Amino acid sequence: MSVPAAYIGVIILWATTPLAVKWSVDGSSFMFGVTSRMTLGVLLCLLLVWLMRIKFPWHRAALRIYLAAGLGIYGAMLTVYWGAQYIPSGLIAVIFGLTPLATGFMAALWLGERALSPVKVAGMALGIVGLAVIFEAGKQWENSSWMGISAMLVSVLIHSASSVWVKRLGVGIRLHPLAVNAGALSFAVPLFLLTWIATDRAVPETVTFQAAASIAYLGIVGTVVGFSLYYYILKHLSAAVIALITLMTPVLALLLGQGLNNETVQANVWWGTASILTGLLLYQWGSGQAALARFIQR
Repeated sequence: MSVPAAYIGVIILWATTPLAVKWSVDGSSFMFGVTSRMTLGVLLCLLLVWLMRIKFPWHRAALRIYLAAGLGIYGAMLTVYWGAQYIPSGLIAVIFGLTPLATGFMAALWLGERALSPVKVAGMALGIVGLAVIFEAGKQWENSSWMGISAMLVSVLIHSASSVWVKRLGVGIRLHPLAVNAGALSFAVPLFLLTWIATDRAVPETVTFQAAASIAYLGIVGTVVGFSLYYYILKHLSAAVIALITLMTPVLALLLGQGLNNETVQANVWWGTASILTGLLLYQWGSGQAALARFIQR
């Protein structure tokens, strides 16, 4: 598969996923939405692994990678779906855009990657300022908006920790991206099912076409294709190039939410988004230029 094509695919999927998440829980609980999506996803992943005869090892090293990725999927997606009840879809992508900052900090601690320079620290500071502006804007919405924003922050930390963990465990190990996805979901889906049984057990009497289509899109495209593409580019590209995706998806997601879901985007949210994206650009500027040049030459 072409690396640039996979990269563009991830951009499109990350920009459309927040709105699809909002639509998928229309008329049902968030636990039903995320559990049905992930269950559909794991069944399709395992089917594709079997049909394509992809090597799907279960030795100790592979199991560790599946576990690290699976716990990340479970924790990050559970908090995303819960938080999506309280904030607009575009804001999900904006806050998730902080992932590179959290990942960079964790990678410096756990992987011994480049130290945090003054420029990178300045970028982090701008990201925090932007987040503070968004928190302030949230006070003008419903009282529960801060809970959605906080849940997204937890999701960012879980996703970042999982990515760094997978990167660390994957050194010297060759695994097909679809195998990693199938293995990760094999660990995550039982956790989703147990959580649904323990806390919800609700099955909606009727599911709207919009909700059903969104669950299908998220389960087939978002989970099977999206996660597989993500693990593929994670294997072939540097963290700096992958992080550049988050400079594009927040604005696209805000525009999609505004245009397709009639979401009101306040001026403070745009200012906060601009501060976060500027911080990301500043954070990536030094290493991103060289990495992007290598990416374009592929």
